Amino acid sequence: MTRALMITGTDTGVGKTLLGCALAAAAKARGMRVGVMKPAETGCAAAHGELAPADAQALVCAASTELSLALVCPYRYPSPLAPACAAEVDGLPAPDPDKIERCFGEIAKQSALVIVEGAGGIAVPITWRFNYADLVLRLGLEVVLVVGNRLGCLNATILSVHYAKARNLNLRGYVLNDIEPAATAAAKTNAESLKRLVDVPYLGRIRHQQPVDAAILASLLG
Repeated sequence: MTRALMITGTDTGVGKTLLGCALAAAAKARGMRVGVMKPAETGCAAAHGELAPADAQALVCAASTELSLALVCPYRYPSPLAPACAAEVDGLPAPDPDKIERCFGEIAKQSALVIVEGAGGIAVPITWRFNYADLVLRLGLEVVLVVGNRLGCLNATILSVHYAKARNLNLRGYVLNDIEPAATAAAKTNAESLKRLVDVPYLGRIRHQQPVDAAILASLLG
């Protein structure tokens, strides 16, 4: 039976792609058939006459998969906005949840593990009536939350966890990622603070510009 994980975050730029790529590469190294998906990517640059989804391309490379980018990332937008807003601003078709589900199904047929990367956080709108939590429920995904280890992440994490629980999502736990080089007071204390504040598993910490800890990957692949 195919397992599928959604990598989401407390915000944008917190390290979802970093964790997703590391997880894909680790699973591939174990001999698993790995599928990846970034249903909608925004902030895409134009290259060779089309929009290039950098995150999706990184996931494909890490998984060493021959899946087509059209399947992995069916919706791409130039504006760096939530997908629902980017589609509107760019004058392009909004993401269709039915099409995303069909693409996911095709990927799942060929994979033992599918890693799906969201955009921003779990409540970000894919369409104005359908967000990433809705997608998680529709596809039956497990959820991993990436937390940017910086000032302000306590509130963002508490709210993300509360929302995930309110929607009855299968939240595996959270990973703290040192996204800033400086060892600020917040960065030094956030891990212990979050252990006191949220009752979901702490999966580990990614040090700034260091490889993802093997223990984090093993806990998610085990």
